[in-house]
Amino acid sequence: MANPFPSLPHLLVEAAVKAALLEDLGLAGDLTSQATLPIEATAQAVMGSREAGTVAGLAMAAAAFRLIGGDVTFEPALHDGDSVERGTVVARVWGNARMVMGAERVALNFVNHLSGIATLTRRYVDEIAGTGARICDTRKTTPGLRAFEKYAVRCGGGANHRFALDDAILVKDNHIAVAGGVAKAYAAARAFAGHLVSIEIEVTSLAELEEALGAGARIVLLDNMGVATLREAVRLTAGRAVLEASGGVKLETVRAIAETGVDMISTSQITMAAPPLDLGLDVDIGG
Repeated sequence: MANPFPSLPHLLVEAAVKAALLEDLGLAGDLTSQATLPIEATAQAVMGSREAGTVAGLAMAAAAFRLIGGDVTFEPALHDGDSVERGTVVARVWGNARMVMGAERVALNFVNHLSGIATLTRRYVDEIAGTGARICDTRKTTPGLRAFEKYAVRCGGGANHRFALDDAILVKDNHIAVAGGVAKAYAAARAFAGHLVSIEIEVTSLAELEEALGAGARIVLLDNMGVATLREAVRLTAGRAVLEASGGVKLETVRAIAETGVDMISTSQITMAAPPLDLGLDVDIGG
């Protein structure tokens, strides 16, 4: 059976967490823990949710406690993508107290941020349940964190748009303007693309949609169209292309957009406007 849980490449996790630990520990390490905790002190801690949501980023937390040293053990109680209520135990941590304290903030920063994205994504996904449309992200992500933020979108039940400029062709309005029109831009993209490279073209009107379809477009982004226009675009397309609605998508409008019959709805809100999920680490110090 296939693993139902999303995963991240180990090397990506390792590199990002190591950089975050180096940033936080600086050149002298955790001065507060060195000043107040005996070198031999141990700690047991519980990572728990202080509000309801969807968890993501546990691999980042595990890496933080592993890389800090001191034989710290991180034991998750659930998987990324799982829903939690307030008071849910997410993970348990134990080991050298100084090391637990030294990795605590890095671990929580990753988990809180990624869980916030997964939680908001889940809200969008739930809002359009039963329509047949899917929620996907955009390239509007925090620099350096794109792989992790897009992973969190998957944990929340969303889908990923292209990861970068080099993994698909998306012909946007500025490309079209310079190329001399929708049909010319699409023809140039088809002539350039390898047989495994997907091509999507953005249109801003029904006239441009008809031009794109006439040029053979199979994936079309409908940019900043109202609900009535989106509905007409679906009727005109009649299944000839995958339709993606984008621009101005909000939680309060996404259901109406989905009900027009579009296939995909992309929004930067799920990565750029998601508040962190409040998870904390409560520690009991032992001798």
